[in-house]
Amino acid sequence: MTIHAHALLFDNDGTLVSSLDSVERCWSRWAGEYGITAEEFGRVELHGRPAVEIVADLLPAHLVAEAVARVEQLEVEDVPGGGVRLLPGTRDFLDALPSDRWAVVTSATRRLAEARLGAVGITPKALVSSDDVTRGKPDPEPYLLAARQLGVDPAHCVVFEDAPAGLRAGRAAGMTTVALATTHRAAELDADLVVDDLSALSVLVTDRGVAISRRG
Repeated sequence: MTIHAHALLFDNDGTLVSSLDSVERCWSRWAGEYGITAEEFGRVELHGRPAVEIVADLLPAHLVAEAVARVEQLEVEDVPGGGVRLLPGTRDFLDALPSDRWAVVTSATRRLAEARLGAVGITPKALVSSDDVTRGKPDPEPYLLAARQLGVDPAHCVVFEDAPAGLRAGRAAGMTTVALATTHRAAELDADLVVDDLSALSVLVTDRGVAISRRG
């Protein structure tokens, strides 16, 4: 199977980088500070959602802004201590792409996203964060905004995601979806193509666009 595209749109955490250890450390500490029980915390889906939505599921409305700022601070401070690492295949895959053919689309805040990307030496020309949209994934708004920033028809974009919410956002935007089974089982991921990670894919750039296919 070969997928042809004019632009590639990547989620960050769980797609380009792994921040699972950092997320667990920081959110567990945050939950303790706000008196949230393990049972309450365990009922909430953390991955692939904006922090403000997660916090709103757990705390009264008048505490949300303060609590979101606190967890962001914890996560940013955790980055220099090894809170993020590149996932297999990320470096080679991105290095093969022209800078104007790809963007990062993340549910993290811009401050946190730039900290994590900077820690592993990734500098996207286009970045859409939770600060840039009014509705986060699974709404298509983040991916549609990225397509506009790159000047590409959504129908000619491919979304790379590890989370069901992000894949739903990509499909709702009318884009082809590629799922990476880095944080969820492959059976949980509904996409046009499912692979273990970016190392399973090869990319060929031509004058007509980008061709993505599964290796061997």
